[in-house]
Amino acid sequence: MARMGQRRHMKRIAAPKQWAIPRKTATWTVKPRPGPHPVEECIPLLILVRDVLKYATVSREAKKIITQGQVKVDGRVRKDHKFPVGLMDVIEVPIMGEAYRVLPSKRGFTLVPIEGEEVSFKLCQIKNILTVKGGNVQLTLHDGRNILLPIDNPKVSPYEVYPYKTRDTVKISLEDQEILDHIPYSEGAYAIVVGGKLRGEKGEIVEIRRRLGRRASTTVIQKGDGVRFETVMDYVFPVGAPTPLIKLPSDGGT
Repeated sequence: MARMGQRRHMKRIAAPKQWAIPRKTATWTVKPRPGPHPVEECIPLLILVRDVLKYATVSREAKKIITQGQVKVDGRVRKDHKFPVGLMDVIEVPIMGEAYRVLPSKRGFTLVPIEGEEVSFKLCQIKNILTVKGGNVQLTLHDGRNILLPIDNPKVSPYEVYPYKTRDTVKISLEDQEILDHIPYSEGAYAIVVGGKLRGEKGEIVEIRRRLGRRASTTVIQKGDGVRFETVMDYVFPVGAPTPLIKLPSDGGT
């Protein structure tokens, strides 16, 4: 008989490389549930609590912390130890008085401590722009959330009403999901690389080279020391213009 659905278990040896877990101490690990981030671009909440933040030493302790509602992701209490945590998510542990933002690094992900206003917002990259029923515009963001933008005249192009384009970044209020700021994907913006061999590198976008073909277009970024590098356009995530709106890994991470 054919297997029904996907497996609910995952072997440690097959886990994505960005998971900070030992591979040979045990056979199995927790598999993230379907959610805002794909498996290859997320880390289960249990592994984050136990292996990254080290609030627990075994799974049972980590599950207890999570099910008691001690951890927030993007301002919401998450009690599912399999919940997928990914890029730009804001992690809060109120009982410890700590908060972090998930950012890319060469090893996968890093947690950068944040405080104050930074805990109240999130940067999201626009992955798609759709016209929905009634002529309104829907922004689909990298973490799966959708933002609906009203248009009074459906005959008018959404690009004439709103400045947003795919690959641009929007600053989102975690409390009410309102757009607070807009960072165009353009020369002069400050960006961080979120994929490929240069993952975690950052700097100013100095040139965008558009070509025909999938992943043919590239972006040239200049680092703080003046060194330039080129990477796939889809791997670049603007985080501010001309300076970053968030604290970056160079300022300290976990």
